[in-house]
Amino acid sequence: MGTVSGWFGSKLARYLSAEIHQHGSAPPMRAERLLATLQPGDVLLVEGHSRFSTAIKFLTQSTWSHAALYVGTDALKGTGAPAGHCFVEADVAEGVRSVATDLFESYHTRICRPVGLTASDTALVVGYAVASLGHRYDLRNVWDLARYLLPTPPVPLRWRRRMLSLGSGDPTRAICSTLIAQAFQLIHYPILPLVSSTSKDSPDCPGCVDEILRLRHHSLFAPRDFDVSPYFAVIKPALDQDFDFHTLNWNRDQPPIEAA
Repeated sequence: MGTVSGWFGSKLARYLSAEIHQHGSAPPMRAERLLATLQPGDVLLVEGHSRFSTAIKFLTQSTWSHAALYVGTDALKGTGAPAGHCFVEADVAEGVRSVATDLFESYHTRICRPVGLTASDTALVVGYAVASLGHRYDLRNVWDLARYLLPTPPVPLRWRRRMLSLGSGDPTRAICSTLIAQAFQLIHYPILPLVSSTSKDSPDCPGCVDEILRLRHHSLFAPRDFDVSPYFAVIKPALDQDFDFHTLNWNRDQPPIEAA
């Protein structure tokens, strides 16, 4: 029975991951410009164009449907990764794999960069992702998400995030955002921690409080969380290379484009 279920799950995964025509919310970034900006440990968010992406966008009410971790080419040496591969991602059909930057060249993307990591911190985050190569995608999430591909899925807002955390619990299975969340939680880097305040109970500072952070379970993270996190900087390649709007080449012979 498990073999049959796995076979149907794999078929469903490939169907849901097939590209469909969608208009992106912004133009894509060229691969060479992304590469000139990225640093190991950066999280690349992707606005996907698949049926699977549609479900994730709805459930998270976000532009972003996928996340990949930039690890650099050096980190993948000795893994058998093809030349030029520099990302680790959890793909719905192929599982945890390495890919090159040009895979994302036709998509709208965003770079989210953790702040304050030491070289050893970055090595631990990158090392965790690289060590996960070959792990399987959590196909239970595929079955869960497939139920919410209706034009207006009957899922109350307060339940949508929970729909993304219905995984199997098998540590050798992953989805894109939970893999990256686990890598950062390894070094206790905050993404969207739960924060509680307690009084210091000090006579020298009666009104002072301590903020105590608590990790969320990694299965609760979605790609959008790296974007809205106050602990990740948004890096825009177009502004990262001495941008000067005076040098832009405008077509001044045509009138402004009006909405269709």
